[in-house]
Amino acid sequence: MRENGGIMFEKIFDLTDRVAVITGGSRGLGKAMARAYAEHGAAVLICSRNASELEAAAKEIGEGLSVRVEWMTADLGKKGEAQRVADEALRRFGRVDVLINNAGGNTPQRVDQITDEAWDQILELNLSGIMRLTRALLPQMMERRWGRVIHVSSVLGLGGKLGRNVYSATKAGLVGMARSSALDLGPYGVTVNCIAPGPFLTELPLGLLNEEQKQEFTNRTALKRWGKPEEIVGAALLLGSDAGSYITGSTLLIDGGVLANTL
Repeated sequence: MRENGGIMFEKIFDLTDRVAVITGGSRGLGKAMARAYAEHGAAVLICSRNASELEAAAKEIGEGLSVRVEWMTADLGKKGEAQRVADEALRRFGRVDVLINNAGGNTPQRVDQITDEAWDQILELNLSGIMRLTRALLPQMMERRWGRVIHVSSVLGLGGKLGRNVYSATKAGLVGMARSSALDLGPYGVTVNCIAPGPFLTELPLGLLNEEQKQEFTNRTALKRWGKPEEIVGAALLLGSDAGSYITGSTLLIDGGVLANTL
């Protein structure tokens, strides 16, 4: 137990009685963050498109814990789905304290080959849908004057890579949206931040990259390895709890040193 001027710090990461909605929560980074939140006392609702994955993930996330872990299917790449998730979360739990916008997709295309269909699809999933879900859940956070919104951006929202035009554009958009939203919502006690992961061992990048490209990412990191999903949870807990109460409008880069390697 630590004390400083009478303030006790042992529970600043405690999420007891909080409710968190985590999109893309059935696998990878989303599932790791959901488990960490549940272990720290939060009730959790995860969503993604695959019911069987969600059911299995919810069971794993809640294993050995007494908190509520629920799931629902949703395709946040479709208009109307964000509002449905918000409505269902509030119906089930009565409130949402933390929103982690983790769902996203990537369709690599060279800039001169980007189709309108691919642009619209990724823009809806990675940016517009996130705005809609955030907008739908904010009023009850603002009313209670406490809330945490975390957008999962990417190192490619701060840098770039061949063929990642649409993805990089949407992830950079999240950074800009978080900065302005932080100014809008600060007076209401709601913080808005981004986490920008680098190369993590999850299904999305590993399904897109060949062995040579995987090694290229490994070589670019300072740590000379890919990150493990559990290495994202410290940042998620910081930004979603009282520990991060004075952090807003920021982007926390968790990339193993990729962006530091500028040459």
